[in-house]
Amino acid sequence: MYLKNKIRLDCTLMSEVTVQTEQIDDIPLLVKHQQVMGIAEGIDAVVKRHGNRVGLSLGWMVVGWLSYILSESDHRLSFVEEWAVEHLQTLNGVMPGPVLAQDFSDDRLGEALRILSLDAVWEAIEGQLTQRLVRVYELPQEIARIDTTTVSLYHDSEGSELIAYGHSKEHRPDLAQIKVLMLTLDPLALPAVTMVLPGNRADDGLYIPAIRTAQASLPEKELLYVGDSKMEALATRAYVTRTGGYYLMPLSQKGAQGQLLAALLAQGFPEGTEGAAVSAREQDEAGQASWLAQGWETERQQAFITGGEPLEWPERVLLVYSPTLAQSGYRGLEQRVQAAMDKLGRLTPEPGRGQRQYRQRELLQTEVEAILTQHRVTDFLQVQFHPQVQERRRRRYRERPAHTETIVRYQLTVTQDEAALQAAYRTLGWRLFVTNAPRTRLSLADAVRVYRGSVPMIERLWSRLKGCPLGLRPVFVRRDDHLLGLVRLLSLALRILTLIEFVVRRSLQTDGETLTGLFPGNPTRATDRPTSERLLRAFKGVSLSIIDLPAQHIRYVTPLSPLQNRILRLLTFSDSIYTDWAFPRPNPP
Repeated sequence: MYLKNKIRLDCTLMSEVTVQTEQIDDIPLLVKHQQVMGIAEGIDAVVKRHGNRVGLSLGWMVVGWLSYILSESDHRLSFVEEWAVEHLQTLNGVMPGPVLAQDFSDDRLGEALRILSLDAVWEAIEGQLTQRLVRVYELPQEIARIDTTTVSLYHDSEGSELIAYGHSKEHRPDLAQIKVLMLTLDPLALPAVTMVLPGNRADDGLYIPAIRTAQASLPEKELLYVGDSKMEALATRAYVTRTGGYYLMPLSQKGAQGQLLAALLAQGFPEGTEGAAVSAREQDEAGQASWLAQGWETERQQAFITGGEPLEWPERVLLVYSPTLAQSGYRGLEQRVQAAMDKLGRLTPEPGRGQRQYRQRELLQTEVEAILTQHRVTDFLQVQFHPQVQERRRRRYRERPAHTETIVRYQLTVTQDEAALQAAYRTLGWRLFVTNAPRTRLSLADAVRVYRGSVPMIERLWSRLKGCPLGLRPVFVRRDDHLLGLVRLLSLALRILTLIEFVVRRSLQTDGETLTGLFPGNPTRATDRPTSERLLRAFKGVSLSIIDLPAQHIRYVTPLSPLQNRILRLLTFSDSIYTDWAFPRPNPP
């Protein structure tokens, strides 16, 4: 809990002493970092202050709000004003004042979300911010990763244009959702483009708008755009090629593409040709080299009519084998086959009390097909139906004459199709990738590393957005424009976290040093890859005390620890961001 209290002491001389204590923590660091990023400056350049507006500008209000979100790990609007009251001295010291708690009222924060929800405003803000960050931080502009995620909401989708039911990547088909797309720059996973879309929107039509937006703000035009198989649409590949970029993506294994995979595997390695087998290796934790992937490539011509004109270009098809993917696929297929066989065996138990017996083949066949479909083993299991007929002699009973009753029950025989299984095993671990990048720009080994290296980073991005520290899920806003503005606001917070981490890691790598003291309970543990969350947490406990005496005004800031001072130096900040405003210099005579 943050503490701010006033203690009144009656002294012997009846004089009054007032003591105020206010937590500073990581607020000065966050505000300074946002100043370097130019967040307030960029927003205020796009959104001009209304003539009747008093208090903080929209840009500085967003800076304060983002500081609250990152410091408190909470995006709820209703707690920001109370937080501002508890940190009013700090906010007035590190931001252009005067800062009032009313600057962070629910109404003003809601209005900020409404403004950020305007597409034209957001595109201008995001474009300017991306250009500034690339220039100020000298960020690499070689690889851009595009990915989407869904955010499940406990909201009613009726009447909403943004909240809808669709395919859930969180495996919650019972909940409505929104879809978020981000184009990020490797190797930081720094968001450059953020799009918020209805939850039932398909992915394949989103890539061209995202790439077009990135090209408008990024100086480097020959980026390599990396995506998953939903990016494989020929129109997307043609657009990237026509605009001078490169693409890399895996192909799905459906239809003609699955046939192409089988045909290439049947050909085998083209030894002695230009596409001879190549390999990529990686080292495990013990330093031992192991196979990362293996494969070869071929080339084909692609054609597409784009912009009313035909376009042709050479496309490399990379056939890549991953031992890890093959092992997991083998285990998965075996488990599915065994699970299906177990369920099929339980359909026709031996006759006994309480054991269901199928008398009609149609009903049994429906159950069999459902099990095969559920476990995706229709091509691997062969099921035969064996009717068993039993005749029983029934005695006469009252008006019922004596007769012979025929009872039919079905028994199943389940066998594995070994030929089909072996054919499937041969394809496990193999994937097709396509790229228009020349070999001088992207070798096969580099393509494997690029695709695999970017996946963990983007997944960590989604984890930060939906979990700790930003906590988008659960969402506490109802209106569509507030929800849209909130996701865009949190994408700014993602940029702050990403760049703090990037600057500190780059400084440690340049100096060849590590950082200790970030891990509670293990103060000697060293790391050269600290996270932003741990770096910010290291500033918890820094406080400001203000003591008012009858003839004296005293300010006291908790001295920064060696760890805190070192983090500031790694960020190229001075400890003056914690002292200059707290101890204002007297005006010269």
